[in-house]
Amino acid sequence: MKFLNKTFILFAILVVGILVFLVGQMVYQSKVIDQQNNYQITVSGQGKVYVKPDIAVVDLGVKKEGLTVAEVTKTTSEKMNAIIEAIKGLEVEEKDIKTIYYNLAPRYNWTEAQGQVLQGYTLTQNIQVKIRDFAKIGDILSKATLNGANLVNDLTFTIDDVDGLKAQARAEAIAKAKANAENLAKESGVKLGKLINVYENYNSYPYMYDTVKLGMGGASESAPVPVIQPGQQEINVTINLTYQVK
Repeated sequence: MKFLNKTFILFAILVVGILVFLVGQMVYQSKVIDQQNNYQITVSGQGKVYVKPDIAVVDLGVKKEGLTVAEVTKTTSEKMNAIIEAIKGLEVEEKDIKTIYYNLAPRYNWTEAQGQVLQGYTLTQNIQVKIRDFAKIGDILSKATLNGANLVNDLTFTIDDVDGLKAQARAEAIAKAKANAENLAKESGVKLGKLINVYENYNSYPYMYDTVKLGMGGASESAPVPVIQPGQQEINVTINLTYQVK
């Protein structure tokens, strides 16, 4: 019996010792982490590149109402095919034309006598067109409307291959962030340690023009060709660097 009591006491002491050790380790690690977090600095640098856009993107559409599905489908298809052929005739490649929206919906009217009554159908189809020759933007918009486009939305200018410009802005941002870190360390009397975190924020600011509002019948033959100015686009990269300090 005495032997069992001694064994139990020893076991209890061992368990308590292990628990005390584990708690001590947790407290120590917590203090180390807190100290590490307290001895950090974060600096930012911004890089900007200004470039003239090389692609215009516009949405062209046809919206048609009719009594039957067959009627609206036939009319819309004929007009959209004519629009696409006219655009291709202005040297826009097929790869730069894609359908982005197609919606067929019934139209109802409600009366007290009959309740909800089917009035017909509405079909809307939109294509997105990339225009690489800016001198043809006006002609493309004019030809599209003359061939039945009654929706012209969101003419925007962008850059086809933005990766190289983004890398240029990023390199500038990193260089500025590093310089800021060195200046801050020098002025505050600390030494930079290990770089422990890098965060990038990227923004591109394209030019966008408001929706072009056209009548349901499209433009007339005498409609003037619009003059479009693409301006320039800003590629903006911000880099945040976090250093440990000594």
